[in-house]
Amino acid sequence: MYRKYIGILVIVVLICLIGIGVSEGCTAKNKLKDGDIPGIDTRNHSGKDASGEGMPGEDDDYIVVGFSQIGSESDWRNASTESFKNLFTPENGYYLLYEDAQQKQENQLKAVRNFILQEVDYIILDPIVETGWDTVLMEAKDAGIPVILVDRQIVVEDKALPETAVVGEDKEKDAVSEDNNLYTCWVGSDFAEEGRQAGKWLEDYLAERGRQDEEIQIVTLQGTPDSSAQIGRTNGFREIFDAHDNWNMLDYGNGEFTQAKGQEVMEGFLSDYKDIDVVISENDNMTFGAVEAIGAAGRSCGPEGDIIIISFDAVRAALEFMKDGRINADFECNPLLGPMVSEIIGKLEAGESVEKIQHVEEQYFDASMDLDKILKERVY
Repeated sequence: MYRKYIGILVIVVLICLIGIGVSEGCTAKNKLKDGDIPGIDTRNHSGKDASGEGMPGEDDDYIVVGFSQIGSESDWRNASTESFKNLFTPENGYYLLYEDAQQKQENQLKAVRNFILQEVDYIILDPIVETGWDTVLMEAKDAGIPVILVDRQIVVEDKALPETAVVGEDKEKDAVSEDNNLYTCWVGSDFAEEGRQAGKWLEDYLAERGRQDEEIQIVTLQGTPDSSAQIGRTNGFREIFDAHDNWNMLDYGNGEFTQAKGQEVMEGFLSDYKDIDVVISENDNMTFGAVEAIGAAGRSCGPEGDIIIISFDAVRAALEFMKDGRINADFECNPLLGPMVSEIIGKLEAGESVEKIQHVEEQYFDASMDLDKILKERVY
């Protein structure tokens, strides 16, 4: 009798499990409710927490977007993340799955594969480095999921990339195009142009002060090696640098785009070189660390100091530093990419073509400008 009851119990459990599996398996794609996303922290879904309050119901229909962000290493990065979180909300017709990679490419690869398993409609990827994405992007393409790259770029080995990509309503048929193109489009800054503009600004600044013929000693705080921002800004500035035989690059150092590492590397520069004229810092957070190191070493910087500071990103805190006389010039890297990406998704949903490369509008700031007015209008 005992074995009979046990056998009946096992059958009942199996039937229940099969019923649950069939029910979940037949749920329409993107008709999401709390618990439909196994393996992903619901606290990251459009800012909702695990309690289920405010989560979509079964009858809600959203464009589901998976976003793999690099991390939160800088003020710029946080502003970029918020531009997506604030826009990709249920109120705007989106359901956002957000993953912070914590500066590790393996975390991003895992996140993208999770998004593919969840059958999201679109994947947004801000790649930590430029290489190593071919396989996972092919998996996304095979799954019919368009991938939109933001901020940093990738290098697809031995693959020709066309200037435009067309994704129609039938995304399952072909996510990008009939060739080897593995992502739909890229949205972000022209990092090389930022570097060139910084070089041209330094060229003009020195000429205005009658220093164009002086020997100019330069050090560079670089960002994460092999990232698009590091490569572009380094190479862009180098184009202008190479035209000046009297400009000397004393050293490069990896500041990892962080304030602590930027300060550490700058301390090393100051210890090794006593005649630094210019610091090229490839993001604001490293600049903050460099300014601290310069002050601690008894040196001065900015328009009235003995070291020229050129920075990138132009976040509010950096412009405050500029107002205080500690930064000479800052070249904007616009973090507000969310609206452009949303516009692109709207076009793709309508079956329209999109440009392969899309640059955000940017400008530069220096200490000669009306910084009080600029700061009043600054949103990040």
